[in-house]
Amino acid sequence: MKKLQFITLCLSLLALASCKKGDKAVISVPQILVGKPISNTSTLTAGTYKGTMLANQTYTVSGDITINAGDTLLIQKGVKINMTNGANFIVNGDLISLGTKDAPVIITDPRRSKTTGSSTVATDSAYTGGWGGIYASNTAKLVVIKWTHLDFGGAALKALPFMGTGLKAGNQYILYFENPNGVFILEDSWLYGSPDDATRFYGGYYNIMRNTMEKCGSNGGDGFNAKGSAVGNMAYNLIIGGATNGTKTASDGTTAGECQFTMYNNTYVNDGFRNNGVYGARSGSVEIENNSRALVYNNLIVDCDFGVRIAGGPGGAKVYLADTLFNASDAITKTAYGYNYYYADNLDMANQFVPTSVAQAVVTHPQSTDIPNMAAFLGATYTFGFVYDGSSLVGKNNPLFQNYPLPAPTNFWITQASVDSYNFRLQSGSPAAGKGTTDATKIAAITTGIPLDANFGSSGITPPGKDMGCYQLNGSGNQH
Repeated sequence: MKKLQFITLCLSLLALASCKKGDKAVISVPQILVGKPISNTSTLTAGTYKGTMLANQTYTVSGDITINAGDTLLIQKGVKINMTNGANFIVNGDLISLGTKDAPVIITDPRRSKTTGSSTVATDSAYTGGWGGIYASNTAKLVVIKWTHLDFGGAALKALPFMGTGLKAGNQYILYFENPNGVFILEDSWLYGSPDDATRFYGGYYNIMRNTMEKCGSNGGDGFNAKGSAVGNMAYNLIIGGATNGTKTASDGTTAGECQFTMYNNTYVNDGFRNNGVYGARSGSVEIENNSRALVYNNLIVDCDFGVRIAGGPGGAKVYLADTLFNASDAITKTAYGYNYYYADNLDMANQFVPTSVAQAVVTHPQSTDIPNMAAFLGATYTFGFVYDGSSLVGKNNPLFQNYPLPAPTNFWITQASVDSYNFRLQSGSPAAGKGTTDATKIAAITTGIPLDANFGSSGITPPGKDMGCYQLNGSGNQH
C-alpha cells in the first residue's frame, strides 16, 4: 500500500512540475489504482476478483463477487454497479469504495427505482431486498465505504459464504462485518431500503459518520446495529423511516469484550413504526441493551416511537440489561446520555420521550439537560419505567427544520420514510441551535483503532457539535 501511495504522489508532483508559472489550470487528484483494472466489457459472473473498478464506468454483476484474504478490490469514483440475481460482495480481504461528493459510487438493483411520498411495506419495493449485501468475514482487515449509494440491498443469502458469528442462510443485511481486529469505515454514504437490519457488526473498530439512511427494515429490523465486541462511533447520521431502532448496541455473540459506541449528533425522524412485534419491546431511535454501553448525546429525535432506551431486562427473550456500571479500562467507562432533543406530534410518542416499561423493564433516567427537561417535568418522585402523562408536551419545541412539515399531518410519521425534497437542516433561529454539549468530559469521539487516511481509513472523525442533530449551522456534520 505504501508503494501505491508513493507512485500516486510522484504522479501528482510530475503534473505540478509540468505547469508553467501563472497557469490557471486545475490539477485533478489522480485516482488510486490497486492491481490491474477490471474490465466492464462483459458481465462479472460469480468468482474471485481483485484490482480496480475504473472511475465513471458501469459494471453489471450476476453472481457473488469474492475477494480473497490478502487481496483488495478498489472502486474508484463515479462507478455504477448493477447487481443482479441477488448477488453479494463476499469480503475475505479488503474492499475500498472511494466515491466523492461530485461523483459518488452507486451499488444498486437495476430493476428498482426510488419512490417519493407515502411508503408502506405493501407498496414499496425498497422493503423487499434486490441485490444482496457486503459480507465481510473475520479475515477481512479493512472495509472502507465513502460517498457510496447502497440502494435496494438485502436479498436473502442463498448459502453461507463463510462461518460467521451471527450469520446464517437467509440473512438479509446490507452490511456485515465481524473481524475483531479489523476496521470498518462508512462515511458520507447513503443506505436506501432493506427488509431487515441494514447492518450487523460483531467486532472490530468503526467510524459510522455523516450518512443518510432511508426506508430500512420492513416489518422489523434496526438501522445501525452493532453487536459483539464492536467499538466506535455513530455520529452525524440522518435516519428517517426506520422500522425500529435507528442506532443500537448489544454485546451478543462474543466473549471478547463489550460492544461500546458513541452516538452523538444524529437526527432520527419517523423511526419505529414498522415493528410488527410487541409494542414496547423495541425502540424507535436509540437502544442500548445486553451488556453494551454507549454515550448518547446531542441527538435530535423527531416523531419517533420511543426516545433513548436503556434496556432494563431480563424482560423478553431478546432484551437484556444494558451495562451502566463503571469500568475505567473500557473505551466508554460508563453508559451516559443527555442533551437530547425531542419533538412529538401525538401523545403516544410524547409518552415515550423517557421510555416506560410497557413491555419490558427499562432504566432510562429523565435528564435535566434534555429538551424538554424531562427531569423537571416528571419531578423528583418519578420512578424510571413508570407511565406518565405527556399530553402537555405534544407539539412543543418545534426544531424548525428548513423544509419539513411540523406539526406533521396525521400519520405522516408512519408513511414518510425518505428524505425526498425535504431539508432537515436547522433554521438559524431554531431552538435546537446551540443546545448540545461539546464538553469532552461528557462526550468525545472514540479514536483508538480507527486510522485516519483519505483512502484507507477515516476521512475525518467529526467531534461533537453544539447544534442538535446531524447538521451544524457552521456547515460541518452531515454533508448531504
